[in-house]
Amino acid sequence: MKRPDFMAIALKEAQAAASREEVPVGAVVVLNGSVVAAAGNRTRELADPTAHAEILAIREACAELSSERLGECDLYVTLEPCTMCAAAISFARLRRLYFGAADEKGGAVVSGVRFFASPTCHHVPDIYAGLGEIESTMLLKDFFVSRRQS
Repeated sequence: MKRPDFMAIALKEAQAAASREEVPVGAVVVLNGSVVAAAGNRTRELADPTAHAEILAIREACAELSSERLGECDLYVTLEPCTMCAAAISFARLRRLYFGAADEKGGAVVSGVRFFASPTCHHVPDIYAGLGEIESTMLLKDFFVSRRQS
């Protein structure tokens, strides 16, 4: 049996976010090879600056699993998480983080503050950068080019 491509699912969530005029970021929480939660950015739609794809997917997974800890779960996200999302990943105790495009301006994993390297960080997931990087980067670039042209 072929294993699902979880980053492809995250990219579909990102594309759906773009169709809603949201910054195209998608996230998927996976447990034992199955999708537990998936979301795309909804900050504009919900008028909520915390409605990042990662936060929404983590909230949904916690509700689905009836736990604030997701220690056996992995997170796939199309863009390097920001500081807020990195903190949520740490507090949720996610096992692994896979992300596509690096975010030199707003990222906090391999860019910026490098949240997980902080001595006050309670939990550090295993981190895998660059998964689906080309597709994630192109989706973001195309989105912002179209915004500037309209």
